[in-house]
Parts: sequence; structure tokens; C-alpha cells
Amino acid sequence: MAEKKGTKTIAQNKKAYHDYFVEESLEAGIELVGTEVKSLRQGRANLKDAWCSVVEGEMLLNGCHISQYDYGNIFNRDPVRVRRLLLHKREIMRLYGLVKQQGYALIPLSLYFKGSRVKVQVGLCKGKKLYDKRADMAEKAAKRDIERTIKERNR
Repeated sequence: MAEKKGTKTIAQNKKAYHDYFVEESLEAGIELVGTEVKSLRQGRANLKDAWCSVVEGEMLLNGCHISQYDYGNIFNRDPVRVRRLLLHKREIMRLYGLVKQQGYALIPLSLYFKGSRVKVQVGLCKGKKLYDKRADMAEKAAKRDIERTIKERNR
């Protein structure tokens, strides 16, 4: 069977970009069961409250909600179960060393299909303070106003 090329986004964690500075991002595979993949093909996933942790040399995805597949009956798993991320051991250890520093966290940024496989983009993030969030919102509002005035002048 021929594999399809390209990527298709399933879910994005927009809240992560609001709450954190993304310093670095990397791609990881994810260990899933068949009914979870079918549910993802329907686009039924939520990364809003998800985070990653390193336990006993393995990176785990916590808090990711993948809805149960409608026709999965007994094969369905818990929607918020802990799922293992597939990375090389040296990458996991490097990230674990960075997470031990104060203020860093591993946050899943997006979930997508790459060919026929499901991938997770994991970001090494540092938390924003309230004044950083306010500054970002003010900057976005200013850009929006500038775009609006340019659009009005071009009419």
C-alpha cells in the first residue's frame, strides 16, 4: 500500500503560545492503539491541558484527550490515559536535564499526521509572566489596527 506524503494537522495547543515562550521544538512519535488512530483521523483530540514528563528514561504525554472511537466498543481505551512518546534516549536525557532548570517545561504544541504516522511537536518552554502576556496582546492589537488602517486606505 502506498503511503501518502505530506502533513495534516489534527490539533494545536494555542494556549501554549499564550502561556509560554517556546525556546525549542522537536518532533516525536507517539504510541497509540488502533481505535485512538481512527478517532484522530476524525480530528477528535485536545491538547489544551497537556504536558510531557520524563519518568524512568521515557517521555510521557499527560493530559492529552483523544475521544473514544464511536465504533470501537471494547477496544476503546481511557481518553486521557498517559501515552508514551517515541524519542531517542539521548534526546530524552538532554531535555530532562534542561527541564530540571527552573522555569522550563515540556509542552506538546501540535498533533499531526506525517504520512500515515501520528507525530507530536513538543516544545521546550519557559513560562510567561502576566506582564509578558499583556505586552503580547498589546502588540497583536497594534498590528491588527495597522493592518486595518492600511486596508481602509487601499480602498
